[in-house]
Amino acid sequence: MDSQHVFTLGQQGLYMLLLISAPLLLAVLVVGLVVSIFQAATQINEQTLSFVPKVLAAVAVLAVAGPWMITMLVDYIQRTLTSIPTMVG
Repeated sequence: MDSQHVFTLGQQGLYMLLLISAPLLLAVLVVGLVVSIFQAATQINEQTLSFVPKVLAAVAVLAVAGPWMITMLVDYIQRTLTSIPTMVG
C-alpha cells in the first residue's frame, strides 16, 4: 500500500462525507435562514423559535433521505473492504 492508495481512500471518504451530509445541512440551513428572516421581520427574539424548526427539518430529511444515506454508506464500506486485498497484496 503506497501513499497514492491512502490519498485515494481519504479523498473518497471526504467525498462520501460531503455527499451524505449535504441534504441534512442544506435543509437546516434553509430553515434557519427562513426563521431568521421571520424573527427579524417580527422582532421576536426567542431562542426556541429557531431551534425547534431546525430539529423538525433535520428529522424530516433523515426520514426521507435516511435509506439513501444508509445505502450509500454501506456501498462505500463494502467497496473499501473488498479493495483491501488488492491494496495489500
